[in-house]
Amino acid sequence: MQLRIDTIEDYAPLVGMNDRNIAVLEQSLPVSVSLIGNSMTLQGEEKDVNTAAQCIRKLSSLTEKGEKIDPPLIRCMVLLAGEGRIDELDEILSSSVTFNYRGKTIRCKTAGQMRYVQSVRENELTIVSGPAGTGKTYLAVALAADALKKHDTERIILTRPAVEAGEKLGFLPGDMSQKVDPYLRPLFDALYDILGPDSAQRLTERGILEIAPLAFMRGRTLSNAFIILDEAQNTTEEQMKMFLTRIGENSRCIVTGDITQIDLPRGRNSGMKEAVRILKGIESVGIITLDRQDSVRSDLVSRIVAAYENDAQRQSDEGGMNHEVSSHEQ
Repeated sequence: MQLRIDTIEDYAPLVGMNDRNIAVLEQSLPVSVSLIGNSMTLQGEEKDVNTAAQCIRKLSSLTEKGEKIDPPLIRCMVLLAGEGRIDELDEILSSSVTFNYRGKTIRCKTAGQMRYVQSVRENELTIVSGPAGTGKTYLAVALAADALKKHDTERIILTRPAVEAGEKLGFLPGDMSQKVDPYLRPLFDALYDILGPDSAQRLTERGILEIAPLAFMRGRTLSNAFIILDEAQNTTEEQMKMFLTRIGENSRCIVTGDITQIDLPRGRNSGMKEAVRILKGIESVGIITLDRQDSVRSDLVSRIVAAYENDAQRQSDEGGMNHEVSSHEQ
């Protein structure tokens, strides 16, 4: 099927630099797009062409309103249009989380991120799993900063397990502060971007902001706090239970991680995976799963995640076939 669409007069913001946005649309849907003057010609199967046309008309409308068009927005739009839910895009775009210290609005960019933010606002504990680039940590810090600004919490506590592939704290140079800094650096980066380096430093000095390894949480009761446990896929079952039982009165907690990147020693179960299984359906606990459609970091990251997912699926399929062959041989 071939379909021609007349676009807005100045369609440069719509197509992006070097037609990047059009390339993302073609990657997301099996259609080809040709640009001629102020019109586009779409070619492909009827269903795909109609979905692409719906997206382009919506993108044109957003461009006229001054909305910035980027690849994550296009991928989100294609997903919603394919499910007949494209009207939800307006709700996503209006979903402000907070402002960073430069005055820039931080908001959701995908339907998955919007579900994530809603879960945090509705539940005392939210466990969110997703691949790299889906905004798990950044949105968690943004929500914590917003709660502090609104006086909904008295302090922010950020923690991570000090577990990485091939390294242990004892082998790293320096004192304890210097040893744990590499593990906590991603949390610092998000905080500095949202609160600003000076503000984050002042809050830390006043004890309102605390960043520490998970081992430092043992024996404490964390009340009147907004607590974030990052990289939770690297917690053991014992560590996760210890952490979750630290949550005190008037506190809100977010647990983030990527269960496809577990760095625990062989034979140790991930505390995050067990927590999702055990706590599913419990009142005031939200379980959110993000996927590569929610990736907002870059096109490359999204493609890398997709490649790893496809490889894992291929190996799983081959493993199943080999098991079937072995069964027949017996």
